[in-house]
Parts: sequence; structure tokens; C-alpha cells
Amino acid sequence: MVKSTINKYWKVLALAICITTTSSCYREETVDNSPMGNFEALWKILDEGYCYFTYKNIDWDEVYYKYKQQISSNMSSEELFDVLGEMTRELRDGHVNLASSWNLARYWEWYQDYPRNFDETIQDNYLGKDYRIAGGIKYKILEDNIGYIYYENFASPIGDGNINHILKHLELCDGIIIDIRNNGGGNITNSSKLASHFIEEELITGYTMHKKGPSHDSFSNPYPIKLSPAKGIRWQEGVALLINRHTYSAANDFTNNMSLLDNVTLIGDRTGGGGGLPFTSELPNGWTLRYSASPHLDANKEHIEFGIDPDIKVDMNNLDKMQGKDTIIETARNLLKKES
Repeated sequence: MVKSTINKYWKVLALAICITTTSSCYREETVDNSPMGNFEALWKILDEGYCYFTYKNIDWDEVYYKYKQQISSNMSSEELFDVLGEMTRELRDGHVNLASSWNLARYWEWYQDYPRNFDETIQDNYLGKDYRIAGGIKYKILEDNIGYIYYENFASPIGDGNINHILKHLELCDGIIIDIRNNGGGNITNSSKLASHFIEEELITGYTMHKKGPSHDSFSNPYPIKLSPAKGIRWQEGVALLINRHTYSAANDFTNNMSLLDNVTLIGDRTGGGGGLPFTSELPNGWTLRYSASPHLDANKEHIEFGIDPDIKVDMNNLDKMQGKDTIIETARNLLKKES
């Protein structure tokens, strides 16, 4: 039920976005395929479709004049790509990408300028060699009877059957750690499906809006996003959700969902954010442009584009790392043992 409802909602929303950006589609087909034509097309598509100009206080007209003077009729495709890529980075958005056949312009400062707070080698000390795998999830019972779940990428499919088997295996544990550090997102259906196994009643987890017109502030009224309990096993004991700056997009959405539950504690660093539903368009020369088109708000109708704070702020420290320990995992284990 959850999956079909969510899929139907996103399909309707995507259609609404497409309808409201008809003028952009028309310009893409008629603008001259020249350096200036592609510059104008990219600027206009984002001007009419991007959803965070006001929230981020971005003067898009100023950006236009800053980069227009760098466009010349005789510049190479590589030079044009570099200029347009720099222009997209002005949006400070990991969901904004310009893709050509040879490169991908991207904004990664949302996590690169922060502590990493994750080490795969140290994580191996906890997973060992006998961990189980169900769908895209690795899991095991640690020696202190704490369950450990690691979901590396929400693009990896997960089904209710997988989750039921995982929770059945962990049912006698004193608590569960769900680690989504370095999870850059993926399919929001997977994040909702996993979260649905930790609730007992329908929740409004947030709101979304779609563009109604070309102006920067032309949005629909907030539309509630609802999450229903999964059929099957639902965990109601203590949960520690581990997050860091590389927790993004669908993983940010999962963090938002789980943050509403009284038995869940967020531990680690602020997530990287990524609250916009991405939409894809195309420039006259065939380059693909992806951008945030519909903002996702939390249950209090606040933006989550810039991330979600943990309940307990913890960084991995060097002394623990030298001893092969993960400070964030150890904090979660101690908390869950006390709660149990």
C-alpha cells in the first residue's frame, strides 16, 4: 500500500512539474544551438523551474550577468561546459548537475567541507565476515546483543520480505543501530518502505510543493506526505540512527521520517540535506540538466534542504580510530544498552 501510494504521488507530481514548465520545454527546442543559445536556455530553465532561489537568497539575475560576459561565439564545447558548470554551482545544490558525454558538473561542497565521520576499514571491525545481506542491507548481531544494520545506498532495492527477515533475526536484540552514513540517496520508495517498519500508525512525515508558474515563488499549497505502517514485523524498541554529512537526498528523507519517532535517536553529524525532488531537462546541444524542482518540507513545514541535526552530536575521534573503534557506533551501543 505504501509503495503504490508513494509511486502514484510522485508520478502525479512529476506530471504537474512537466505541465508547469511547458514554456521551458518550448524554448529548449527553438533556442539557437550556439554557446549563447545554450547559456540562455540553461539560465531560463533554472529561472523558471528551480525551487530554492528565495530560500537560499540567490540573485539569479546577478548570476546571469556574471556568466554572460564569459560566453563567446568561438569558445569550445569544453570551455562552454566549464562556464555553465560553474554557473550551476552557484545554486549550492547537490541535486543540480549538468551532464555532457565527457563530464558531469556537480556541487559536492555540501559534504566535502565537513568531517567525514565514517571509515570503511573500521566498520569492517564491526561487520566482520559473517554478516548477512538482504537486498541492499548488511546486518548482524554485535557481541553485546545490539543489532547493526547498514544501508549503503537507497538505490539498492529492498522489499518488505527482506526487512521482515532482518527484524526477525534481530528480534531478541536490546536495540538496533541503523547506519546510513555515506548513503547518498537513491529511491525514496526504499527509504519510505524501511521507515514503515518502525511505525504503528499513519504519520504525516512532511509536505511538498510544486511549481505553478515561472516566477521564483509560484508554488502550490503544501501537500501532505503520509506514511502508513508496513504489514509484517514492525520494530518498536530502541533505535539509534547514525548519520553524517554524506547522508543525502533519500537518506535525508529517511532521517526526517525516523526523527518523528520517540524511540529513535539520531547520532553523528548533521545530514547533507537534499530536500528537492529532482527534475531533468535538456539543452539545445543535448546536454542534460538536472535540478531541484519541488521542495520537500518536514512535518513542521520547515525546509530540510540544508540537512537535519542529530539528537546527539558526535565526531569520530583519532584515539578511537587508532584503536579500530568507531566513536559514533560506540556512542550508539552505549545509549541502547542504557535504554534497554
